[in-house]
Order: sequence, then C-alpha cells, then structure tokens
Amino acid sequence: MPTPPLDEKAVLSVDPWLEKNVPHIIHRHNLFRKWKDTIDEIEGGYDKFTKGYLKFGLNVAEDGTVTYREWAPNAREAVLTGDFNNWNRISHPMTKDQFGVWEITLPPKDGQCAIPHDSKIKISMILPSGERIDRLPAWIRRVTQDLSVSPVYDARFWNPPPEQVYKFKNARPPQPKSVRIYEAHVGISTSEHRVGTYKEFTQNILPRIRDLGYNTIQLMAVMEHAYYASFGYQVTSFFAASSRYGTPEELKELVDTAHGMGLTVLLDIVHSHACKNVLDGINEFDGTDHLYFHEGARGRHELWDSRLFNYGHHEVLRFLLSNLRFWVDEYQFDGFRFDGVTSMMYHHHGIGAGFSGGYHEYFGESADLEAIVYLMLANDAMHTLYPSTITIAEDVSGMPLLCAPVSKGGVGFDYRLSMAIPDMWIKLLKHKKDDEWDIGNIVHTLTNRRYGERSIAYAESHDQALVGDKTLAFWLMDKEMYTNMSDLTEYTPVIARGIALHKMIRLLVHSLGGEGYLNFEGNEFGHPEWLDFPREGNGNSFQYARRQWNVVDDPLLRYRYLNEFDKVMNHTEEKYHWLSADPAYVSLKHEGDKVIVYERAGLLFIFNFHPTNSFTDYRVGVEEPGEYTIVLSTDEKRFGGFENVVSGGSYFTTPMEWNGRRNFTQNVLQVYIPSRTAIILAKK
Repeated sequence: MPTPPLDEKAVLSVDPWLEKNVPHIIHRHNLFRKWKDTIDEIEGGYDKFTKGYLKFGLNVAEDGTVTYREWAPNAREAVLTGDFNNWNRISHPMTKDQFGVWEITLPPKDGQCAIPHDSKIKISMILPSGERIDRLPAWIRRVTQDLSVSPVYDARFWNPPPEQVYKFKNARPPQPKSVRIYEAHVGISTSEHRVGTYKEFTQNILPRIRDLGYNTIQLMAVMEHAYYASFGYQVTSFFAASSRYGTPEELKELVDTAHGMGLTVLLDIVHSHACKNVLDGINEFDGTDHLYFHEGARGRHELWDSRLFNYGHHEVLRFLLSNLRFWVDEYQFDGFRFDGVTSMMYHHHGIGAGFSGGYHEYFGESADLEAIVYLMLANDAMHTLYPSTITIAEDVSGMPLLCAPVSKGGVGFDYRLSMAIPDMWIKLLKHKKDDEWDIGNIVHTLTNRRYGERSIAYAESHDQALVGDKTLAFWLMDKEMYTNMSDLTEYTPVIARGIALHKMIRLLVHSLGGEGYLNFEGNEFGHPEWLDFPREGNGNSFQYARRQWNVVDDPLLRYRYLNEFDKVMNHTEEKYHWLSADPAYVSLKHEGDKVIVYERAGLLFIFNFHPTNSFTDYRVGVEEPGEYTIVLSTDEKRFGGFENVVSGGSYFTTPMEWNGRRNFTQNVLQVYIPSRTAIILAKK
C-alpha cells in the first residue's frame, strides 16, 4: 500500500504558526513517501532493507560457508585476500553483478570455516586506470589497531566458536516514562592512566549508574574511530565496536548486564559525517571520491575535515539504515542519540548561521532535504521495527517538527537536546556576578522549547567538560577544589557557594528544563578536572582522559555531598515523575529577591539564588489547597548544606489572591528560604 499523503491539518495541529511553510513541509513529506514506497516495492519493506548487514560484508552460514559481498562499482577486478590465503591476490577472485556488487563464496574446508576466526582480511581491487588498491571491507564488524606498528587499522574476520558467542540473558527494559540519561565513555571510565574496558565498565560503572537513579545510559565513541582524541566522532568502520575497550562479546555483555539492572542503553550514532581516512575508512572505497559521499565540495565538511554522505543514494540509505538495525539487533541497543543533526539538515551545516527562531531559516533553500528525508526514514524505520526505540537529536537550530511524528510532517525524533541551557550557565558564571543574574532570562532559557516536542535538558555534557572549557564545578570553585574539598579543611565561602549553586543549577535544569535530563559521567560529583585525550600536544598523557572515582569514594572529601544530592534528586523524580508531567507553571520570577517559584507534577519548587539574603515567611502561590511538606532541600547536611531548612514539617495554605496564580481566591504558603537554597514541597 502506498504511503498516504500528508494532511495539512495534522501539521497545523502540532504548530499553527507553520501555515506559510505547509507547502515546503508537504514537499518534504512527499520526498519521504517516494523513498518509503520505493523501499516497499523494490526491497520488500523496511524489515528486509535494513538487514543489509546480513547480505553485505562477511556472513557465515550454519555449515561454515562464508559469503562476502561488497558494493564497489568503479572496480574492474576484486579479490578477497588475507591470512587465510597468505595474502594471495589471485586465488580468490570475486564476481560483479549489474549493480556494482562484488561477491565470493568460500565453502568449508575439512568441515571447518575456510577463514580462521580473528584472522586479518582485505579486499584488493584493480581500478579502470590499472591501479591496485587494498581496502578494509566497508561492513566489517571487527578492526584492530597496533600503534607500535602503524595507526592504520586491520580488518579481522570475527567468527568465534559457538561456546564463545555471548548469549543475551535479559529482556530489554520497558521504555522509561521519563529519561534520566548518564552520558558515558567506556575508555575514560577508569581512574588509571590508560584506556578503560567494556568489562570494567560492566563491573564497576553500571552499579554506580543504577544506584545514582539514572535509568538510561548513552554510550559515546563505540563505533570504531581512527583517532582516540576525536571522542569517537571520526568514524572509520561503522559496523565495528571499538576494539580499544575489548571484544564485541564483551560489549554485548555490557548492554545485557545493563538491561538486567533495568537500564536502557542508547548508542551515540555518527551518521552526520565520516572520517576521511582511505586506508582504513570508507573514503575513496572503490577509487572514486563519490561512492558513499557527495563528490567535490558538497562531500566535505570544512570545519570537521571529514566526508559527507550522499543521503539521496539508494545504496547509501541501505548502508546507514542497516547500520542502525545492526546495533539494535546484534548488540541490543535500545535507541540512538544522533550526532551533528544541525550539520545534516542545512547545506551551510550551521557554520556561521545564527538561528534566531524565524521559520524562514528552517524551510528555505538552506534546508538539505535529502538529509532531512534520511532522518525521517531512519526514525520511521526504527520506530516501525522497534516501537520502544528512543531517538534523540543533537540540534542547535531549533528546527520545528523535529520531534513530531513523521505522519504529522515531522522528522520523527522522540527528543531533542536543549543545547542553549549549558551555554547560558557558562556565560553566567564567566561574565556575571551572582547579584547580576537575570532571573527572567534564566527561566526563559529553561522553558523556551517547542510545545509538544520533548526536550532533554542538561546543565553540562561532554562538550562542557573538554579541555578549553571548564566544568560547572570548576567555574564555581576553580583552584580551591585542590585545597579545600576535604572536610578537614576550612569550608571557605568559595566552596560553600560552589557546592550550593552546583546542586541548585542541577535541580532547576532537571525539574524545569525539559522532559528528560542528561548528565555527563563524573559531573554529578563535580569532577575536579577537565577532559583531554592523549595527543601530541599533551605528551600523549592519560592524566585527564580518566574519571577520578577515588575522590567521590573518599569519605573525607566533599565531592560525596554532590554525588549524594544527584542520587536523591533522581530518586525523587522517580517517585513524583516531574519529567513526564506537563511543563511547569512558573508563578514567580523575582529579580530583586532572586527567587524562582513554579509548580510541576503537583510539586512546588522554590529557589532562592540570592547570594546573601534569606527570607522568612516568604509568600508563594500554589494551585492546590492543603497541607504541604518539604520532600527535598538542597541545604541538608548530607548534601554539604547548613541544615537551615530541614525536610519534613507542615505548611498550610491560606486562601488569598497572590501572584496571579488564579483569577479568584489563591492559596498561599509561607516558607523560610535561606540564601542559595532550593526546596521542593509536596502535598501530604
């Protein structure tokens, strides 16, 4: 059945302001329909089309027969070569079909697979010019790097004996009602000066994440990348899990163990660009510069020095959509955070573009419709095949309908990252004194999101932890983190302020900023140093490419207070579900008092950001009359506070008009809110 056309009313039901842009949105949707119908007619639908990894690359039948297929239309000849045939470039020729796909079948030898497990392998091709080129198979599932020999990766034939194949034991957990994401990088997850492993992450880090109350993990830098310091964003082999941290089976164990703990696991997927490496990437795979990518300038990203996919090509769509399916099927990932979505959606890649929010910026000539349609297909396919899949867009532009269903003219993501929020905090801490904070602007930035489209809010992610910037803890406390974070030292004004504001900022972002929350690993306890991978500029040091768990585990250090607060904050959300509730109603933004008051999920949130003033019998409005009690205070002793206000107690509402909360009689509470303290009240 053909895909039904888009109903204009469905678009306007999401956002009535889009009326002028409906023709563009319908045109975009028609391009999507055309592709979807083509996939249905020619390929047998999403289910078959996204299983390209079972057709291409190296696949082993039950009897041990190996079939290898590769798309390389420009090659004149192709042979499979490797350890298995002593790198003979003649003995195993491949045949080419009319679509430019090369194929070879290797029957078993003496009852055994003809290619030994974990042995090295390559495809060798002769071009029309007569030049011979050697490449790693584009769909290869295992590549390894020996830096003592060369930085270039070797492709390996991964086919462990049945007893060594990891067998999944745990079902996927149900999709979380509200996502609390722990963004993590396996390699930096050790305190030691080296690359951490999948095994160590499974044993040491998963229990921490679960105990902190996060329900979702977002794993970075898993797709194999040539350069460790690229943070995983220069992908060379799209189907290979990074061998720096261990084997494919060990990554499967990590995901399965997380599922057993009730944790959802997302993969940071990089389909916005690819590493320009030729010898161990997919660039110039068949000798042309336009196999997987656009040729010429359109196929190159100036700032990232990388290659850009041709999303309008049938075989490129097969490669990328099958790549998504592969990670879900083979490794049991539950969804994706799509990197660099802004770069994909616009011809200018966001370079030099300041998005003001005007709709002409999203639907004009700058929109890259091929890339947007690819994202629509990716979201539609994954949600069709796996309804509980979660997809998150890293988009700084604010594209309308990004998180609306494809059937309503949207791009189909479940969430977008609220990238303006961390930028705001850095600017405030860098350029403003505490008494100059613009309370109205803080609230505006936290609540400024497209209605009905879900956002992931965060105070800081990996971007803010990298060298060249500083974490919030560092902006707040700087050098005193090296001298005054022990309970045996003076509780200086700098440390007291830093600990108080670190907690308040996180709670404000968590409860007001979105429908999901994200934290980068280590930042929950105010990680003492930035992140910098081993590279030439730092003498290839691991000093800053690790997480110092020792400081949070030390019972004498104050980092544990921030860690404890983060944990209680997440568990409080789990109890009251403010992230999955309607957006908050903000009843007070007081510039002079530096006070913010809002209600969400039946809770009353009160923040006093004033650097010196505490307020007694402070009046705040609330919708529901009755008796309230404090369920969380940032000032508790266990969070490094002064216990000026304690949890518990009874607060009764008085009926009177206040802060315009209602047009008639208002319910008012009177509370004590100390300086630099936030409290949450719940109805008893």
